[in-house]
This record gives sequence, C-alpha cells and structure tokens, in this order.
Amino acid sequence: MPVYLLDDEILFPPVDHAENGLLAVGGDLSPERLVAAYSQGIFPWYSEGEPILWHSPDPRFVLTTAAFRVPRRLARVRRASGLRLSLDEAFEDVIDACSRVPRPGQRGTWITDEMKAAYAELHRLGFAHSAEAWSGGELVGGLYGVSLGGVFFGESMFARASDASKIAFVALVEQFARWKIDLIDSQVETSHLARFGARAISRARYLEALRRELSKPTRRGRWSFDPQPM
Repeated sequence: MPVYLLDDEILFPPVDHAENGLLAVGGDLSPERLVAAYSQGIFPWYSEGEPILWHSPDPRFVLTTAAFRVPRRLARVRRASGLRLSLDEAFEDVIDACSRVPRPGQRGTWITDEMKAAYAELHRLGFAHSAEAWSGGELVGGLYGVSLGGVFFGESMFARASDASKIAFVALVEQFARWKIDLIDSQVETSHLARFGARAISRARYLEALRRELSKPTRRGRWSFDPQPM
C-alpha cells in the first residue's frame, strides 16, 4: 500500500491503508492535527532529521483500568518509597527528561525539539498531561501523554530513581479509574506495561474501543490528584 503525503489540509487517509504501521508522511504538529490524529488512532513517531512520520500499528498495545494490576514487589516498594506524586506540575521538565534519559526499549530518544514544543502547546491547551515523582524537591521520575475523552495516549516516561516512573504511573492509573478514563494506549508493545496487564489487540478492536471512549467528555485543563480520604 502507498504511504500518503500530507499537505496543509488536516486530513488523514484510512488507517487500514498503513504499511507495517506507517500511514503517512509530512504535515505539521499543530494542535489541530495532533488531536485529529489521536482521535483516529494515529500518532507521530520519527527521529531528528526525518520528515514527520504518522503511524497506526496493528496490533495495538493497550491497558484498561479493569485489567490493571500492580506487581506485588512494586506495591511494597511504593508503600516505602516516600515519594511525593503530582500531576501537571512540571510538564516541560518531564518531556525534556524523557528526551534525555536513556532507557532500552523506550521512545525518549525520538522526542525532537519540534515535538517538545508541540506537546507543550497541547499541554497549554489542556490536552497533554504529566505525572511526576519527587524526592526531596527533586524530580526523579515521570511520564506524559495526551488525553481525549476516556483515553490516555501514553507517550514516554523516565526515571532517575529506581521505580519512580512506575510508582507515578500506578497512581495515575488509579486516578484514571476514578475519572472513568478507562483506556490507556501504549501504541506499541513494551515489557514494562505488560507487567501491569497491558496486551496486544487488533487495530480493528482498538478503533472500536477508541470510538467508545471518545464519546466521553475530555477532562481538559490542569490535572491534580483527588484528595485522599483520611
């Protein structure tokens, strides 16, 4: 199948035209195009010096709040960690750290300056969000992604302290369950998320779930954790 060349018009070809996941090339990273892409199961993934590449892989790796589980060891580490967790306190610091901290199998090294600026703008508009882990006032872990309706499209995470990003992720998914954000899109398979109950599903099933979850209202603006009962 052909790889489509995008122009200034914010339109994408049908995702079932993707060749080994690659659907289109070109366009821009404007908020309007990014929101349109995520709404159709498409995301940008490319490296410095390349044109913008748009992907829609099949199968898709996803986690639902219903299937979410916390590994026993991590639950013990979490209780003893003493980390302070937050949402949307340091979005740009998180995305910058994700682009710099090397992690095998993760996509942080693919986060170009162009992508940083684009997702910072999505954050300003209330569509992109971060979760942070702090130790003694130092940012030691976190993750970021895009949220539309009942879906969170995870982009990348980093850790400067053992398990810090995983602990932030657990707290975030628990918050999602309270907010009825029930689908977490990991895009491609990672052993990290598999430990939490994520699994591969066909793109067709993913698109059905995406349409269902996008019917929910989008929780825009700055996020914060719900107060915990005493």
